[in-house]
Amino acid sequence: MICTWIVAALILIVVRVTTWKNIKEVPSGMQNVIEALVEGWDGLIGDILDKRVTRWVFPFATTFFIFIVISNLMDLVPGVGSIGVYRNGDFTPLFRPPTTDANLTVAMAGIFLVMSLYWAVRFNGFFGLIKHIFGVKMETSKIAYPLFFLLFLFIGAMELLSIGFARPVALAMRLYGNVFAGESILHMIFHSEFWTSMLLSAFMYFYETFVCVVQAFVFAMLVVAFVGTLCTHTEEDHAH
Repeated sequence: MICTWIVAALILIVVRVTTWKNIKEVPSGMQNVIEALVEGWDGLIGDILDKRVTRWVFPFATTFFIFIVISNLMDLVPGVGSIGVYRNGDFTPLFRPPTTDANLTVAMAGIFLVMSLYWAVRFNGFFGLIKHIFGVKMETSKIAYPLFFLLFLFIGAMELLSIGFARPVALAMRLYGNVFAGESILHMIFHSEFWTSMLLSAFMYFYETFVCVVQAFVFAMLVVAFVGTLCTHTEEDHAH
């Protein structure tokens, strides 16, 4: 919890310092770097989503990425995970990376689920979303239509299970598992023999930095991709 508030405060301070009274029409310095990153990220999302959906999802996915990448990198800060107290013989760290807490990753996945359903209804309409999930998505004869209707009804039920359960669980557990595993490996290395710890620490720090950034990027891109599956028109819809 403490590290979560530290990450949130750090993000607010950096945004405030880099934008307060320093916004220029011709960017330079940190503003130039930030604008280049924003434009590149916006272009990447725009290649996946409809223009209207991109405007909704872009700030959401970007906020997730920034928060997660900083939270993950907290694992590499000296003292995080190693400063704590002993209670009844068990060590309890005072500072832990926020994303090593499954409660946080599950909460983020829950927020994604609510927002993705909201955007799906906003884009398709309620009945349009039902048709998008359960509707027959191919041309067929009247004779074969009942058979395909039952088939796509079953596929829609599987899709509904994926939307409401599999996707949020995949987001939450993928992030939590990877970051928690990295924390556990670093903990074992630091408590190993001196020379083993010295040799492996530098390598693991570089490796964990890479993993931290990649996991944040994967989470944000999965959010975009999952929203994209709900906020798209089929060829049949375009024909109508």
